[in-house]
Amino acid sequence: QGGPVESGGGSVQSGGSLRLSCAASVFVSTGYCVAWFRQAPGKERQVVATIERNGSPTYADFVKDRFTVARDNVAEIVYLAMSGLGPEDTAMYYCATRYTYSCSPSSADKFNIWGQGTQVTVSS
Repeated sequence: QGGPVESGGGSVQSGGSLRLSCAASVFVSTGYCVAWFRQAPGKERQVVATIERNGSPTYADFVKDRFTVARDNVAEIVYLAMSGLGPEDTAMYYCATRYTYSCSPSSADKFNIWGQGTQVTVSS
C-alpha cells in the first residue's frame, strides 16, 4: 500500500486555525500508530502528536492544549486540529506511521513510513 498523504496546510495569521488531514489507508484502519511531526528550516524534525488505535493521544509540550489529534479508523484518516497558531508553528508538517500499535517510542527515527508533508505558514 502507499504511504500517508497529508493535506490541509496553508497560510494563516497569528491566532488562526488549521486542520490537517492524513489519509493513511490500512495503517489507520488496522490500528497502527500514527504520528504528526514538523520540521522548520534549519531545525530537526520534532514530534507534534501521536495517536494509537484506541484514540489515546500524546502531545509535545509546545502544543500547550492548542492542538487536537483524532483518528477515524473507518475513513482511514488522522486529523490534527490546530488553533492559536503562532509564527513559531511555521513548518512542514508530516504524517508518519509504522507497523506497531504502540506509539512508544515516538522519535522520528522510529518511524519508517512517511508522507510528503504539508506546509503551514503563520504570519504575525
